[in-house]
Amino acid sequence: MAKIRDIDLGDFPLLLAPMEDVSDPPFRALCKEHGADLMYTEFISSEGLIRDAAKSVQKLDIFEYERPIGIQIFGYDIESMKMATEITEKTNPDIIDINYGCPVKKVACKGAGAGILQDIPKMVEMTREIVNSTKLPVTVKTRLGWDESTKYIVDVAERLQDVGIEAISIHGRTRKQMYKGDADWSLIADVKNNPRMKIPVFGNGDITTPEKAVEYKNRYNVDGIMIGRASIGYPWIFNEIKHFAKTGEYLEKPTVIDRVDACMQHLDMSVKWKGETLGIAEMKRHYTNYFKGISHFKEHRMKLVTSFDLTEIKDTLSWVKENADELSFAK
Repeated sequence: MAKIRDIDLGDFPLLLAPMEDVSDPPFRALCKEHGADLMYTEFISSEGLIRDAAKSVQKLDIFEYERPIGIQIFGYDIESMKMATEITEKTNPDIIDINYGCPVKKVACKGAGAGILQDIPKMVEMTREIVNSTKLPVTVKTRLGWDESTKYIVDVAERLQDVGIEAISIHGRTRKQMYKGDADWSLIADVKNNPRMKIPVFGNGDITTPEKAVEYKNRYNVDGIMIGRASIGYPWIFNEIKHFAKTGEYLEKPTVIDRVDACMQHLDMSVKWKGETLGIAEMKRHYTNYFKGISHFKEHRMKLVTSFDLTEIKDTLSWVKENADELSFAK
């Protein structure tokens, strides 16, 4: 049974990874509906929160139906991160998560995200200060290390536990790898199997199918799995994994109509939350994934990704739904 303080996540929880410009409230609503046990917001800049920047503040929006929900923050300055923690706590999430894993240059090269993996003493000190500045449970998302020669994650995880974090999610790559190559879960298993570790250890990286999730659960003994890119445009993956873990059988794949309905729900919520212009623009990254594998779909996809007219987009989706029988999944 995985627990973060008094938050019971069940026997083998599936977590939605924090993803910039992806894991916003509209997308999280779909993931929750389709089986995510714990979700995290997009990462939020500590400097942005302190300056009251509109984009950062909007990312603090959480809703009751999302619980348990963690808000993830990132930054390079310890005092700023403490202040951001206090601002975040006022919005009453269940968890505050620290991003020590983002590999993007503009974040990591400033010493935030995965950049702090080059300064482990600072990472430990920052974590201690954040834990001490909130009553909420604090969790961490990180990577194996900065590069091949600095994979200190077993020691790092233990030190972070010692200063008070209550769960850790580990992406099985170094910062230098970005998202290339295969995720190495053997070091995640080493963290989990360290006899001094008492907190939940969640694995992340390359989980794309129900059978892989179950295989990795059994092979690496993690307390749960965090799903990121595989859920984009495909929130069904959470329940598919749960069903396969329980029965050894596959759930039926979502039909064309299921995909249109989910996409339409996502679009409506996106427009409602962000306004029409931004809501439409930020949906474009999702269309390809929602309709992946459908033969002869290129023309419709082009309409969806190029149009900025809400009526036209909805008309395209309605046409796809009405003509679902003529559209099939490529073998």
